[in-house]
Amino acid sequence: MIVFLSQSGIANTSLLRTKTVPRRVLALGLLLVPRASVFSAVLWRALLDHMVARCLLALSPFVIALIIWPGLALPIAGAPLLMFLAIWLFERHVLSIASAEKRRALISEDGAGRVIDRLRLASEAVLSQIGAARDLTDGRLWLVVEQSALARMPPLTLVSVLYETDGIEILDLDKETEGDVRRTLFPGPMDERDLLRANLSQNQQVRQFSIEPRGISAHARLAALAARPVSA
Repeated sequence: MIVFLSQSGIANTSLLRTKTVPRRVLALGLLLVPRASVFSAVLWRALLDHMVARCLLALSPFVIALIIWPGLALPIAGAPLLMFLAIWLFERHVLSIASAEKRRALISEDGAGRVIDRLRLASEAVLSQIGAARDLTDGRLWLVVEQSALARMPPLTLVSVLYETDGIEILDLDKETEGDVRRTLFPGPMDERDLLRANLSQNQQVRQFSIEPRGISAHARLAALAARPVSA
C-alpha cells in the first residue's frame, strides 16, 4: 500500500513541513491520514501504524471480556500490568519480528542488495523525469521511501519527493506523475513486499536517493518537453 506524502496524498498536511532530509513520519510514530474513503484499506492500514490505534487493538480482548462478563470490571481495572503485557506481546510477537536473526533470515544479503540497487536506479529515473518536467536546473532533488516496520501486516510505503535549494520543499505530484512513480518504483506485485524484507533484514525503515538537476540529460529534458500539452 503506497501513500504519497503530498498535499493531494494526505489529509494532515502539517506533516509536509520539514527542515531536514529525509522527512520521517512512520519511524517517528506520527499519525498519517491518507486522503481516502473510510472504506479504503489503505486508510485503516495507515491508522494502525499509530501507537494509539495498536494499543486499542491489543486491549480489545479486555473490552470484549467486560461486555460478556461485567463482573470482571474490577479485576481487569486493577490489573494494569496485565494490560501492559498484552500490548507488549501484541507489538513484539503479533505485529513484529522481535528476533534480529529471524529478520535477517527473511532474505539473503545478496537478495537485499539487489532489491536496494533496483530501487536506487528506479528512484534516479523518477527524479530525472520529475526534474526535467519541472525544468529544474539547480539545487538537489530527493526521493524518500519509508516503510512501516510492522512485519506481519501488509506493507505500508510512504513516498515523497523533496526539492532542496535554500530550503526544503516536499513537491506535490499530479495523479499521472504519481502513477508513473508507482509503476517505476514497484513494477511487480511483490516488489513492495521484497523491499519490506530487505528493510527488515537490514533494520532500516527509510531509503533516500538524490540527484542534482543540472546533471539531467538533454534527452530527458527533450522528452519532458515533448510530453507537455500544446497550449491552444
